[in-house]
Amino acid sequence: MKKRVAIIGAGQVAEKVHAAYYKTRNELELVAVCDPSLERGEEFRANNGFEKHYATAEEMFAVEKIDIVSICTPNRFHFDNVMLSLANGAAVMCEKPPAMSAAEAKVMWELAEEKGAILAYDFHHRFSSEAQFLKKNSALLGEIYCVKATALRRSGVPGWGTFTNKEMQGGGPLIDMGIHMLDAAMFVLGFPKVKKVTAKSFQKIGTKKSAGTFGSWDPEKYTVEDSLFGFIELENGGLIELDTSFALHIKPESALNVDFFGDLAGGSLYPAEIYTDNAGEFQLLEKLGQLEENKHENSMKAFVDSVLGAGKVELAGAEQGYIIQKIVESLYESAEKGESVFYEENNREGICIKLSK
Repeated sequence: MKKRVAIIGAGQVAEKVHAAYYKTRNELELVAVCDPSLERGEEFRANNGFEKHYATAEEMFAVEKIDIVSICTPNRFHFDNVMLSLANGAAVMCEKPPAMSAAEAKVMWELAEEKGAILAYDFHHRFSSEAQFLKKNSALLGEIYCVKATALRRSGVPGWGTFTNKEMQGGGPLIDMGIHMLDAAMFVLGFPKVKKVTAKSFQKIGTKKSAGTFGSWDPEKYTVEDSLFGFIELENGGLIELDTSFALHIKPESALNVDFFGDLAGGSLYPAEIYTDNAGEFQLLEKLGQLEENKHENSMKAFVDSVLGAGKVELAGAEQGYIIQKIVESLYESAEKGESVFYEENNREGICIKLSK
């Protein structure tokens, strides 16, 4: 019997990533799309082969039995829709970030565990061949003691959707772009425990300009950061530096990468290379050839395969989503308060919580 699929939120990522992949799987039946806009929802339904459009997820679940749900709404609505979908017995693929807060991400994780349900997030860079290559060959670097994660745009404020609205999104480039490179770094490192987080954010450009490479926006309604620079100190003595921006006066148009520094060798995510120094001469140890692949497709495939029971598939699951959300929240808190945020273990292995002050 085919698995019945629904998508909540009929936007660009829903169409280009989620619906586009679901249509390639014969094991799936495209049942419903939910969107409060009748015009947008009906257009999405017709263009992507879904059977019905519903204005709300509550209305849909009252009528339909759904096995798989994609959550593609603005960030503010992730929590309610994930919780509703899990409560109705569905496996869930949610766009990043998991939620607006770590507390929400934790509750989502706990409900997924209680229901024995799959909850995954579309942290698609960890599904790239480059990230898989670095994780597989990380021993060549020796002890990785420093990582630099970069997600920078010179003039890349999104001119569509709600990306400049902090109330709807929870933040700007950190929660939209930087979170991807943070996840890729943590994935390659094996999710080490965090000791301390320190960050500084800036809002110097988006409130003064109204147009850029990705369209225009209202500077008077620009409420997110232009850029954020953070340091994540690990319990093992290592350090992750994270630099991210929508707008920053840099020479390249954009920079998206993770660099790893070990005591035996270094490595980069894009391109995927491992290299060292030999008596002052650069030496390339390993390199992954140029590939044409769709990282989103890899992420969606892993999720669907897991739901269908097609072997053991590693996902960006609920627990790791909570950890990433916690770090992002702590970076914002540190930037807002102007002081470091310290962590300690709680009673669940590998999870970090903030010390009370």
